[in-house]
Amino acid sequence: MKGLKGKIAIVTGGSRGIGKAIVNRLLEEDVRVLFCGRDQKTGENTLAEFKKKYGDKVAFIAADMEGRETPAKLFAKVKEVYGEPDFLVNNAFPFTAKAMDATYDDWIHTFMAGPAAYARMIAEFAGRKTKKEGAIVCISSISGHIAQPLRWTYNAAKGAVKQLIRCAALDLAPAIRVNCLSPAWVKTDEVLKATPDKTWESTPQAWNEYHMLERLQEPSEIAAVTAFLLSDDAGVVTGHDMDATSGYLAMGPEGLGKTASFAGSS
Repeated sequence: MKGLKGKIAIVTGGSRGIGKAIVNRLLEEDVRVLFCGRDQKTGENTLAEFKKKYGDKVAFIAADMEGRETPAKLFAKVKEVYGEPDFLVNNAFPFTAKAMDATYDDWIHTFMAGPAAYARMIAEFAGRKTKKEGAIVCISSISGHIAQPLRWTYNAAKGAVKQLIRCAALDLAPAIRVNCLSPAWVKTDEVLKATPDKTWESTPQAWNEYHMLERLQEPSEIAAVTAFLLSDDAGVVTGHDMDATSGYLAMGPEGLGKTASFAGSS
């Protein structure tokens, strides 16, 4: 993709799952990457894995996105090892999913480690930037678009991401583009926890029947969309929530139509 080679990026939550796939894709595009994660051991293991393939183009720092000093800490580190970043990928986000049982602390954690952390990282990126241009991608979710049972905290926080990137895109234009993307169900450790017997063979029907592509999404596919939004190939895209839901959002109550009965059907 155009405009990625030789650039510098920060990726939050890059130790596993979608974040790890994003780090890998950017390294493949010859981007130098600093990624963070809350767990020191997991992060170091991921770093060792990447260093075998990409050498010194990748670095890791342990960080909790809810921390007051985390944004400044991350930008100081990337400047120390690589220089001023060209790209920011906000990926780390709490998976707190509660409804009427959510406590005050649940709400504070979900928003401060979620959309508020995204906002603070964007502000830090823009405030420290001396280079003329840059690009930011925030990972949102299908959960920010639809209602799901007993998920007030997570869905409300993901829904806030879309409004955040719109406002940030307006305020940071024309130099810095800001977008988000919304995946559906992605094949990650967090999703595996939702399977009946914790195996991919027991995938619930929703993951097959609620996606037009009839399968779980791969982390590498979400990483590819992220790389596109950062690249010069997406130079006219800003303030946009990219639908990366495998057709999930385009379908209605009939789903794929396999069992639905409606006018004109056979």
